[in-house]
Amino acid sequence: MTSEGNNATSQGSIHQRVAAYYAGKLREHGPTPRGVDWRDRESQEVRFDALLKIADGAGASLIELGCGYGALYGYIHQSGLDLTYAGYDIAQEMVDAAGKTYPDAEFARLDAGVLPQRRADYCVASGIFNVRFDIPDDVWLDYIFATTDLMAAIADRGFAFNCLTSFSDRDRREPRLYYADPGEMLNRCIARYGRRASLAHGRPPYEFTVLVRHDRQS
Repeated sequence: MTSEGNNATSQGSIHQRVAAYYAGKLREHGPTPRGVDWRDRESQEVRFDALLKIADGAGASLIELGCGYGALYGYIHQSGLDLTYAGYDIAQEMVDAAGKTYPDAEFARLDAGVLPQRRADYCVASGIFNVRFDIPDDVWLDYIFATTDLMAAIADRGFAFNCLTSFSDRDRREPRLYYADPGEMLNRCIARYGRRASLAHGRPPYEFTVLVRHDRQS
């Protein structure tokens, strides 16, 4: 099998585990922040606010990877932001829940390594890189990089994502979670996607958000 084939297989197996995990959370807690493994609505919306700083300008279009039950769409709507939204998730249960909660929005299931059927000005992802189970760090990091490459490919103007920080207190870390090195992540984004990348660290306290704007200069 080629390296691309191995990578696709790895992503597919990761997606299966992630989809099953979040489907279980949804069954347990329903379409709520806890149903997508967040503590509460307030902390969920702090993350949304940090990610949406990427989307400057009225009338922009935005794709969310890992849309869950559609909470980001609800936040955009209640905040009066002028954004056209489409959400994708690897768990069909989440897509179904999002469609029922927000029937006026667009949601669809996305398979591993497959580009969405549409492009957008921006792409965001919240929390999808946190729960890595017992998957080795190097394999999970490859998965993160493959996903950010996908985000860069479908976003014309830029993309944003968040991670737990490796500067979290060691005695409070959970083995099933992945704590990324913020410097490594920023350096990789600058090297691969261009110099217009920035990092906001510490809001929420144990996380960071990376914003990447595509450099249109020749």
